[in-house]
Amino acid sequence: MSCTTFHTISIEGLDIFYREAGSRENPTILLLHGFPTSSHMFRNLIPALADQFHLVAPDYPGYGNSSMPMVNEFDYTFDHLAEIVEKFIAAIDLKKYSLYVMDYGAPIGFRIAAKYPERVEALIVQNGNAYEEGLREFWEPIKAYWQERSSENEEKLKYLVTLAATKWQYTNGVRNLAAISPDTWTVDQHFLDRPGNAEIQLALFDSYKSNPPLYPQWQEYFRQHQPPTLIVWGQNDHIFPAEGAYPYKNDLQTLEFHLLDTGHFALEEKGNEIANHIRRFMTTYVAESENTSCKS
Repeated sequence: MSCTTFHTISIEGLDIFYREAGSRENPTILLLHGFPTSSHMFRNLIPALADQFHLVAPDYPGYGNSSMPMVNEFDYTFDHLAEIVEKFIAAIDLKKYSLYVMDYGAPIGFRIAAKYPERVEALIVQNGNAYEEGLREFWEPIKAYWQERSSENEEKLKYLVTLAATKWQYTNGVRNLAAISPDTWTVDQHFLDRPGNAEIQLALFDSYKSNPPLYPQWQEYFRQHQPPTLIVWGQNDHIFPAEGAYPYKNDLQTLEFHLLDTGHFALEEKGNEIANHIRRFMTTYVAESENTSCKS
């Protein structure tokens, strides 16, 4: 039995797809996905927690089952994606929520948290960066693209939207390769291969340069508002390595910190462990939740 339901809502004239499960009477966890995936990355976590929490996972424009306007029709920046998610939150009437942020979900979620700190009950951070220490070797060709959007620098990034790179993101650093479903990279690659999507990803690679200048603002949010924070980080991730996890300890007083022996998409190999950490953490630091079972 699946507790998850599937919906589409109109935001700025775009169809925004989202998954939802659990009673709205329970604490809400808003799940923000990374690149190159979608809410599909939370397909197992959502039903695992839906008995005790209300979970919502949208797809950003250009990802998953949401609308995919071309780059000349939509401003693909992290500022704009955060605005879309902010309007999504308002449209489905979420007043208070915890944020689960991963990869691209971190700069999107932290923009919203810093703007509306009173709404955020807790943070769950899985391989989501907010510190310069987390941008290491993997980012060098992307940083070169930030400096100059030349055809030569662009060519060096095109491999990131290929099947080999997508599969690598799921398999690099994992402990047990047999535990990783090929459906993961197959689904993601299907959406990446749509005509015009590579240009969308290149626009967002360039827009990522807008995030590091905001790190001090997000760190000040951590220090000033002290949201209870759970770190569940795949320590073998080459994209967002563990060096980016440790600095959270400097700014957050209520911090539960777990480095997991897996890679970038830690939910694929450590999903049950992460779900258990979330359940215990949320029960401890967020208002006691009602144990409401899913109904078929």
